[in-house]
Parts: sequence; structure tokens; C-alpha cells
Amino acid sequence: MSDDVTVLEDEIEAYADGTVARVRVLSVPTSDRFEDGIKYAYHYGEAGADDPIIRFDNHHGVHELHLGGETFEIDYPGLAEIFRAWRAALPEETRDDWWRVRAR
Repeated sequence: MSDDVTVLEDEIEAYADGTVARVRVLSVPTSDRFEDGIKYAYHYGEAGADDPIIRFDNHHGVHELHLGGETFEIDYPGLAEIFRAWRAALPEETRDDWWRVRAR
């Protein structure tokens, strides 16, 4: 990772049912691709699976929602709203594991 990239959040939780949830937020140089200077991924899915159950990310500079094998470009309402939508989509029994993560 280059010196101008800072990890703001990187949390992962593996569950007994074989699913995994991960939150990763990076501060990156502001650019045309990352206008807000933030690169993020909120992921939940089967460990090792090709497609997530749900993931929000902007890995390619475009804000996307991944549901299984489908990808949808979305408007960006802000990181806090993306985090809340992701957390609400988690199985109820896992949501409390993510109260400690701060959406920036």
C-alpha cells in the first residue's frame, strides 16, 4: 500500500455458518476516480464464494451494489448511509457485531 493511502477501517468477522462480513475503508488521494478521497467495501457473503450475498463498494471509482452475481450502479448518499444500508441487510443475529464500526 502506498504512503498516500491510509486504512481508516478494516474489520472482518467470520461466522459459524460459513459466511464472512468485512468492512474496509481507505483514505486515498482525491482524483477523478475517487472524488471524495475514499475507497470502501462493505461485504457480506459465503467465505470463498465468487459472488457476495451483498456488497457495496467503489473499487473502480463507481459506486456499486452487488447482490449475488448482479451489479447495480448506485447514487452515493454518503458513507454513513451506505454503512447503515449494508448493516440493515445483514442477518439480524449478526448486526450487533457491527455496532462498533464507525461509518466515516
